[in-house]
Amino acid sequence: MLKKMSLVMLLVMMPLSAFAKTAEEDRQDIQEMRGEVLAQLYANNPEAQDLIAQSEGYAVFNNGGVNLIFLSAGSGKGVVHDNKSGKETYMRMATGGVGIGLGIKDYRAVFVFHKRAVFDQFVDKGWDLSGQADAAAKIDDNGGEVNAADTVVSGVTVYQMTKKGLALQATIQGTKYWKWKKLN
Repeated sequence: MLKKMSLVMLLVMMPLSAFAKTAEEDRQDIQEMRGEVLAQLYANNPEAQDLIAQSEGYAVFNNGGVNLIFLSAGSGKGVVHDNKSGKETYMRMATGGVGIGLGIKDYRAVFVFHKRAVFDQFVDKGWDLSGQADAAAKIDDNGGEVNAADTVVSGVTVYQMTKKGLALQATIQGTKYWKWKKLN
């Protein structure tokens, strides 16, 4: 009986493993996302291109978040680029918070690091605590958004762009970023 159950489990799980991406496919997806996000950022904020070029480095993340009355949660992935060495570090993120809000939002964040110590700390330790207030109603290119986000860490400029979603929130967020072992 145990052997039959094990065989059934194996047969059920095998097709699921076919959907798992290789490390190279994950890296390629993140690189494509970064290119799209930076193109949108530069189109909407042309000054950001010089700001990023003169910085120690930058990070681009995709984030999916859910807000249910008093709690919020989200996750995402991205890449950090060191402007001095050219090194890429792939990372994951998870966030949770409290405040008032309701909705689901798929957004992109770009962090520009102006100080080497702050850049190194982000890559090595990855914590950020931030407050957010925003309203977003966007599907594809239709709709609009108003975002106000600030990080508690000085020496970092943050840009946030909603890709898709409907949300109204004011929250205090705790976010953890960490190196993605599979991709580094």
